[in-house]
Amino acid sequence: MHINGLVQVHSADAGRWVADLPAPCVQAHAANLTVLADGTVACVWFGGSLEGRADICVFMSRLTPGSAQWSPPVALSEDPARSEQNPVLCVMPQGALWLLHTAQTSGHQDTSVVRQRISHDNGLTWGPTQDLAGAPRGTFVRQPMQLQADGSWLLPVFRCKPVPGKAWDGSLDDSAVLRSTDQGASWQAIDIPDSLGCVHMNIVPAREAGLLAFFRSRWADHVYRSQSRDGGLTWQAPVATPLPNNNSSLQALRLADGRLAMIFNASSAANATERRASLYDDLDDLASSDLPQTSADHSPLQRLAFWGAPRAPLTLALSQDDGLTWPWQRHLETGDGWCMSNNSAQGLNREYSYPSIAQTADGLLHLAYTVFRQHIRYARVMPDWVKQGH
Repeated sequence: MHINGLVQVHSADAGRWVADLPAPCVQAHAANLTVLADGTVACVWFGGSLEGRADICVFMSRLTPGSAQWSPPVALSEDPARSEQNPVLCVMPQGALWLLHTAQTSGHQDTSVVRQRISHDNGLTWGPTQDLAGAPRGTFVRQPMQLQADGSWLLPVFRCKPVPGKAWDGSLDDSAVLRSTDQGASWQAIDIPDSLGCVHMNIVPAREAGLLAFFRSRWADHVYRSQSRDGGLTWQAPVATPLPNNNSSLQALRLADGRLAMIFNASSAANATERRASLYDDLDDLASSDLPQTSADHSPLQRLAFWGAPRAPLTLALSQDDGLTWPWQRHLETGDGWCMSNNSAQGLNREYSYPSIAQTADGLLHLAYTVFRQHIRYARVMPDWVKQGH
């Protein structure tokens, strides 16, 4: 594959079209896809020298309807003091397009603030960057907002909390939903009960009524699932699904035909032969002595976040029962998924991770994900491509 943004038939799979998006920086990670009002598929991600460093910022590229060429990436953020990560695009009422992303100091996710920019021309130009009202320090985003028929907006977030006196390592993270009834002027925080270790909450409509949510697990065991029957005002405690999770991101989507699709890493701690102390082991200013110690009784924590489970294979799955079972699964990428380092400059990382999924009116599934922390890969297939692998 040439890293030129040109969409072509996959060399070994006639049912899949792919493109590798140009990366203006050494590192590229955390893609998020959105279909804009004019049918353009937009992709945002973060790039720079190394996750956590202050040169990390948000980029955007576009694939217009009928085109086979992704546009050159454009930078959408620039804070010389903070690492700007996890961008999300949200198509809002009255044609507005929101960009949300995080901004943190170094690898300390507990210092993060959520920032927003708004576009009124499908992302061609943008208003000023502002902090999101009502999102306290330590708040992180990864998934888009759910816009409700009653006019309320639901923004899933997770809260990064360090052990007192220690550097953040993810072991105390939990989830919440920020709910707004005044077009984002203010937000009410709704806690997800018993969600310790459940992050990257991804809200989708339930088949009959209500909402579903799927979560990444800091314990690298399973994808977790929750449900709300009152429009997101209250949520069930997350429970494990049959799908594995490796403490890495996933995304689910309600398809036009009613099924659920999910793109995720079919891997967990059970597949790991090594373990990292933290996501940010590569950063010079995070000494290992600052991290919680893994004593026999896991003091001071009852359970530590698991880092280092392989970030491969990358798998697309389908469910007919609202995510209780996933009988159809097919790998998009395979490999050892080695992720014990985020170092892109030396080409050490071999992960396929942080996927995103969207569907256009023609039924096509559009997919984007990290390749070796060096660039973003785009793919598109029809939903039943998954079944053709069986």
